[in-house]
Amino acid sequence: MSYVVDFETVSTVGLESSPVAAALAGLRANEARYFKNKYDHVFTVEPASDAAATVDWVSRILEEERGLVIASRPLEATGFQVENIRMAYVFYESGLSINVMYTLDDGGKRAVGFKLSDGMEVPAELGSFKFARQKSKLAGTIRGSFFVIKKEH
Repeated sequence: MSYVVDFETVSTVGLESSPVAAALAGLRANEARYFKNKYDHVFTVEPASDAAATVDWVSRILEEERGLVIASRPLEATGFQVENIRMAYVFYESGLSINVMYTLDDGGKRAVGFKLSDGMEVPAELGSFKFARQKSKLAGTIRGSFFVIKKEH
């Protein structure tokens, strides 16, 4: 069942099994607020099992671009298009959020972003990345990193 993420009242719905559920919910709400403000898009997620195509696309990009396999279990995912950008998000039980921004125009920006919830350690598979910090009213301190996608997906 899909869930419209409310950034006014942060909820852990769908994320309860995460040891950092409240922080992950804040991170998810932070993304929902961004897309509502920037694109007037309603951020809706669904259980990862119902969004297998999105989870598989993100996993395939990680594997093909950097040889990365995320150890944590995906809890929720969403895939959508705003303007000419295909977006995908996967929220993991560990508190990790991975997003893919894939501009459909040739030569457009294409990247994978990683965000860590407050209280989450950097997963071993992402140990080679440097993470910057940013403050969020909804998510506390968010640590983020990214890499540029080089291949076609």
